[in-house]
Amino acid sequence: MEKLTLYLADDDADDREFFIEALEEVPVLTEVREFSNGVDLMDALFSKEPLPDAVFLDLHMPLMDGFECLTDIRSFPQFAKVKIIVYSTSYHEREVNQLKEDGADHYLQKPNSFQELQSLLFQSVRILEHEQSDTNITGQFILLAQPS
Repeated sequence: MEKLTLYLADDDADDREFFIEALEEVPVLTEVREFSNGVDLMDALFSKEPLPDAVFLDLHMPLMDGFECLTDIRSFPQFAKVKIIVYSTSYHEREVNQLKEDGADHYLQKPNSFQELQSLLFQSVRILEHEQSDTNITGQFILLAQPS
């Protein structure tokens, strides 16, 4: 399996560090590029760099929030194959349904513990690997959240 290239857009530096550390423990080859706001994320997507396999997108960021990023990303055909995983602390069913309608591929609720994050990231990247190798998989919205 090829290395997954991931973009992580989250304004909270501690959350980005937590994410990277947890992902390092997952037995899947990944490369992560970090962004602290949506403007920098969008600049990177429009750069000459190869597109990522997926973007983990926090909803509440300065300058350009995750909702705006999602709408913008989905409005450009060249980004159609980039998976968008909304990565947020909050969970509101109405909001999640709107994100799905707006083109998010997955919703990953930020957990409270490092071990839960490892588990959810492992599930998430395994899904991405499966989707990458099986191009017949389309339109399946997946919600990954911590147990209630």
